[in-house]
Amino acid sequence: MKKVFLLIGIYFIFAGWICNAQKVEMIPFGDMDHWTTRVLKESALLGGHTRYIYEIAPTMTIEGNKPYRRHAQSPWATSSVMASPAGIVKTSTSVFPEKRGNGYCARLEIRKETCKVIGLVNIVVVAPGSIFLGGMDEPIKNTSNPQSKLDQGIPFTKKPKALQFDYKLHMEPQMVKATGFGKAVNVPGRDKAEVCLYLLHQWEDEDGNIYARRVGTAYRKLSGNTQDWVNNYQIPVWYGDITKRSDYQSYMGLVPSDDPRYTRNSKGKIVPIQELGWGKADEEVTHVMLRFSANDQGAYIGSVGSKFWVDNVAFVY
Repeated sequence: MKKVFLLIGIYFIFAGWICNAQKVEMIPFGDMDHWTTRVLKESALLGGHTRYIYEIAPTMTIEGNKPYRRHAQSPWATSSVMASPAGIVKTSTSVFPEKRGNGYCARLEIRKETCKVIGLVNIVVVAPGSIFLGGMDEPIKNTSNPQSKLDQGIPFTKKPKALQFDYKLHMEPQMVKATGFGKAVNVPGRDKAEVCLYLLHQWEDEDGNIYARRVGTAYRKLSGNTQDWVNNYQIPVWYGDITKRSDYQSYMGLVPSDDPRYTRNSKGKIVPIQELGWGKADEEVTHVMLRFSANDQGAYIGSVGSKFWVDNVAFVY
């Protein structure tokens, strides 16, 4: 009889373990093993050099100075871009594939880019590497309102418990600011890598304006250099209004109306996402925004030389 009860107890423990087991679902191309290589030629005024930009997308090569639109099979975009200030073709590459074991990972770098042609342009910018779900509005014509160049977010209806990924980090100590106007200058403070996930209930009105309520949030800033990979790192997703949580930080809050994120509406135009407030925890999710960045200071500021490696990006259910 004791053996029977023991077996029953083991069964229920095992059954409970099965019920509570996590389901990990990789985001398409989140293993970072497939990359499209773009081969571009910068303008003769800049030397006419051949440059390469790498996209997280099916393995292929695209030659020619063509604006890139996100591949239909991949939800990812990168901060690497083809720019065309004053009609001069210039590239900026801040995201690279890097060999890891039998596959690849993404290496996000903070770099300083220059574009100087006497009498035409004289631009110096800090370009922090980032990858995100969405697209880029190429070619980039100027350095104003950098958020408006990004088409952020994709349709999504699930409610994960956590975001999971592998990462490695090397942060340089000195931050630099270069916005394209004037010289690069050192600024005080310490830079951090940033991971930001928003789950939104999003809709569009008849005029093409985009509105949203924040249903879920996962946000983490990472600092300090790692000696090796941190595998299966998880950030929990919190639902509803999170401002009363003891571990809430102000940067996790609603996106300010004077610095919105942008997306492409049904008319094909890049417009701001007007985040109206917090959604309820049980509200329907329609879109997800996810961004990994080698800095946390926004555009044109960062510790040049810092590197943030990312791999195996998945949702946990």
